[in-house]
Amino acid sequence: MTDTPVSDSDAFAEAWNEPQKSALSQGELDKLTDDLIEALKTVFDPEIPVDIYELGLIYRVDVSDDRDVVVDMTLTAPGCPVAGEMPGWVQDAVLKVEGVRSAHANLVFDPPWDPSKMSDEAKLALNMF
Repeated sequence: MTDTPVSDSDAFAEAWNEPQKSALSQGELDKLTDDLIEALKTVFDPEIPVDIYELGLIYRVDVSDDRDVVVDMTLTAPGCPVAGEMPGWVQDAVLKVEGVRSAHANLVFDPPWDPSKMSDEAKLALNMF
């Protein structure tokens, strides 16, 4: 037996650097991604007639191998009147996607949202061109 830590072994280094395989096939992940985007597009800021996805309020969507979904999202302004409700709306929309086991929405404010994050579709809908 040696006093060398396992993390210093060549076998450990090889295993650590090897890409991890997902339990979801690329086809499953692509379909789930499309379905999640469609679900997020059903959520609207009540004061703006554009969905939160096209507004650029969705910063990150993580899907685990077990189909648990975590969404990092922001608001157009920290004082948004629906700040307490919108994460719940997002979670509800994500949970309607077939195969999703759980959903959680985190409100983040870094980086702050600004109109440059909107899609061209959103800018067109709001006459911002």
